[in-house]
Amino acid sequence: MNKFAAKGLTLFHQMVRKARAIRANFAIGVHGIVVNAAGHVLLVRHTYIEGWYLPGGGVKRRETLEAGLRRELREEVGVTFEGAPELFGTYSHLADGRSLHVTLFVVRRFEMNPKPNAEIAAWGFYAPDALPAGTSAPVRRRIAEFTGKASRALVW
Repeated sequence: MNKFAAKGLTLFHQMVRKARAIRANFAIGVHGIVVNAAGHVLLVRHTYIEGWYLPGGGVKRRETLEAGLRRELREEVGVTFEGAPELFGTYSHLADGRSLHVTLFVVRRFEMNPKPNAEIAAWGFYAPDALPAGTSAPVRRRIAEFTGKASRALVW
């Protein structure tokens, strides 16, 4: 290999490393406000972090936002739904040098068949004005926005 080809290969590897570093600090997620007939909101408690959260997670490569939401709700709590979910908003979480972008949907008509899994320790439906202790501040804010008790923010 000549020195020009070797230099090109080195530049290529540097670009690949930089691209991987950028990808590690950039993510797109989806979460669902799943609302039952009583107007209660579904929250989950994970096995790997304290607190209560809206179900959802990261969107995989070559996956649409809606497909990611369907997969996450099905995997975490066995929720399936027909039709398109309602788009509620898109938020940014810009902390620790990372750029996380979350799209929030509302799901009102669904079926639920939860199965035990390694990710979810507990789940439950809660009245928006009686959320369990330990509900994360961003989730409390999103639910207040959803119920009209807070104006919408741009930051998660």
